Amino acid sequence: MQFTALVSLVAASVAIASPAAHLKKRATCPGGQTVDEAQCCIWFDVLDDLQTKLFNDEKCESGVHHALRLSFHDAIGFSPALTASGQFGGGGSDGSIIEHADVELTFTHNGNLGGIVASERSIALAHNVSFADMIQFAAAAGVASCPGAPRLEFLAGRPFTSQASPPNLVPGPEHTVTRILDRMADAGFSANETVDLLASHSIADQHGLNPGIAGSPFDSTPHRFDTQFFIETLLKGVLYPGSTIGFAEVLSPLPGEFRMQSDFAIARDPRTSCRWQELADNPQLMRTAFRTAMAKLAALGNDRSTLVDCSSVIPNPDDDDTEPTLPGGKVADDIEGSCAATPFPVLPIAPGPTPTIPAVRVAI
Repeated sequence: MQFTALVSLVAASVAIASPAAHLKKRATCPGGQTVDEAQCCIWFDVLDDLQTKLFNDEKCESGVHHALRLSFHDAIGFSPALTASGQFGGGGSDGSIIEHADVELTFTHNGNLGGIVASERSIALAHNVSFADMIQFAAAAGVASCPGAPRLEFLAGRPFTSQASPPNLVPGPEHTVTRILDRMADAGFSANETVDLLASHSIADQHGLNPGIAGSPFDSTPHRFDTQFFIETLLKGVLYPGSTIGFAEVLSPLPGEFRMQSDFAIARDPRTSCRWQELADNPQLMRTAFRTAMAKLAALGNDRSTLVDCSSVIPNPDDDDTEPTLPGGKVADDIEGSCAATPFPVLPIAPGPTPTIPAVRVAI
């Protein structure tokens, strides 16, 4: 009995001591901010540079869109299938699109990234942070400028060196759903996770697909992270927003709004349509799913256990309590719902006539 009591006492003391043993270190930065790790302090300086030089004083505009797009194009250069075949399969989130811009910016689907690559390269060199960390930090910090967005995770400590990515690893807007899902599966993403990542198109616009209408967004609210993209992509296409038809462009439901062939197809494919519909009227699910998928994307090719969590540097995005709606002038019959399991949700219709969507301000 005495031995049992002693064991119990030791176990209890260990249980009490364990939380203290796992308490994170705290550090105060030169600017007065408090972080868990002192090496996170440099990112406040990087944040200041990004917001003044790239993000137009924290506005959810084109600079943010480009930074988010760059994070995907860098990270998706990752193919375990190529590695298994004895070839270099890419380093994932490794900064290679900046370090080897002379190679990767020649890839077809990396068009119109030269400006953001040059901007982020300059800021990374000024603060002596790796290109890989710079790319993922800029994406997380940029998304924080968009009302309704989740606060994305940011881990620091990715290597400073990389190899150029193999070509043909970035999914293109002209690709079939099968080709896109196969490419994403190779990189470790399910069909649902692929849809989750496409929430990025809620705050996106196009420049190279139809240069005549550069800055045309993918939904009616490109300055807010909301579910309108998932709703409006399911509306029947009735017009082309420009005087010419762009590359991989299909009919749009609204004047000024651009629709990519791949978004149109993924929204209606039986492998992805139910997830698409699920996100259409559930902003909280969209935020949570996007944050989870982005954390996975940002860590591709890296060992998370070697990275330091500096998420506390990322600002908290403003809330957005705007309810999902059908755009003015549209009705439920305009929705091409394709999820066989459940009907499309009933949504209110925004007041007024069918809107004309203005182009997004070009910041870089």
